[in-house]
Amino acid sequence: MPQFPKKPELRQRRNQSASRAVLVAEEEPRTRAPSLPSRGVDGDGNELAWHEMTKRWWKEVWASPMAGEYLRADEQALFRLAVLVDAFWATPTIALSREIREVQKTFGLTPLDRRRLEWQVQQVEDASLRLQEKRVGRARERAREAGDPRRVLQEADKKQPQERRAN
Repeated sequence: MPQFPKKPELRQRRNQSASRAVLVAEEEPRTRAPSLPSRGVDGDGNELAWHEMTKRWWKEVWASPMAGEYLRADEQALFRLAVLVDAFWATPTIALSREIREVQKTFGLTPLDRRRLEWQVQQVEDASLRLQEKRVGRARERAREAGDPRRVLQEADKKQPQERRAN
């Protein structure tokens, strides 16, 4: 059985990143997510609306733990990514999908990207306890369904005294 990985604070890396830096935080931290900008107007003068999936994506990005890492300087690139996401939902193409995947790497929007950026989403202790309880519960349920293997031996022991009395 493999060992549990060490806690991140106990792990030491020998191959420290050469580009690692600690940046000074912005003076005024962001209190809420920025709104999607206007997309402009169509030929009739009507304002173009964002696709519903794009709006949902935008909310999820800014509600994620990674949002705390984004600076105001990152907003313009995220707006451009939102335009790509919107275009994808309007007309899905492989080229757009590739471009979105390439650009979103910068923002740690997938587990692999977060790992590459050396970002870890902090797990709440309660969440890991719930996961452990769920695993134990599933194991117990499987054991109940399969039946207790000792029962076969217990039944065999019960039959033996009866057979001995008959002889």
